[in-house]
Amino acid sequence: NYPPPPPPQLLPCQAVTMADAATFVPESVLKKRRTQDELKAKRAAAAVAARRKAKDARKEYFKRAEKYVKEYKQAERALVRQRRQAKATGNYFAEPQAKLALVVRIRGIMGVSPKVRKILQLLRLRQIHNAVFVRVNTATLKMLQLVAPYIAWGYPSVKVVRDLVYKRGFGKVNKQRIPLTDNTVVENTLGAKTKGAIICVEDVVHEIFTVGDNFKAVNNFLWPFK
Repeated sequence: NYPPPPPPQLLPCQAVTMADAATFVPESVLKKRRTQDELKAKRAAAAVAARRKAKDARKEYFKRAEKYVKEYKQAERALVRQRRQAKATGNYFAEPQAKLALVVRIRGIMGVSPKVRKILQLLRLRQIHNAVFVRVNTATLKMLQLVAPYIAWGYPSVKVVRDLVYKRGFGKVNKQRIPLTDNTVVENTLGAKTKGAIICVEDVVHEIFTVGDNFKAVNNFLWPFK
């Protein structure tokens, strides 16, 4: 009986080769890791830039809101002062003509003539209890007189305009009715059209109430109030 043969001994070169094989990482895996690290770094940089941009935008929003509040107070004080001066001198004070009207539809479509229906469509009052802002001029006053039995209208204050925009305001974005819950909705839609003049909800309120140069764009952006 012969003894069993001894186990084979690995050569030093073979041992090194197997150790390397145990720690070997394919080039595709390394490339994927590098790509993921680059994407992660880009995302982190973009997040930092977005936070910085949002912070600067919030500062601009607050600055504009404070400027508008100051402007409203100055206009109100000037009006009160002119009334007091007229009363002190024994004169009558002629109130400035309103530039903005709020129109609400109060009747349905039963028995509506084609002309009245067309005017209501031009005013964007397609449903009962819809409300829109209208610029007051000779043409719009004639249109309001023609559809007087079907609407109720008046001159809103800045508080009414702000409450409507903030509480019931919806914007038209890609023909969709989007709530005005964020200033980015206004900025992304009206920022480029108005060359940066309208970038937040306070800008919308100010432009509507003062009937500014961008009133048509802002009013068309606002969905009729329901």
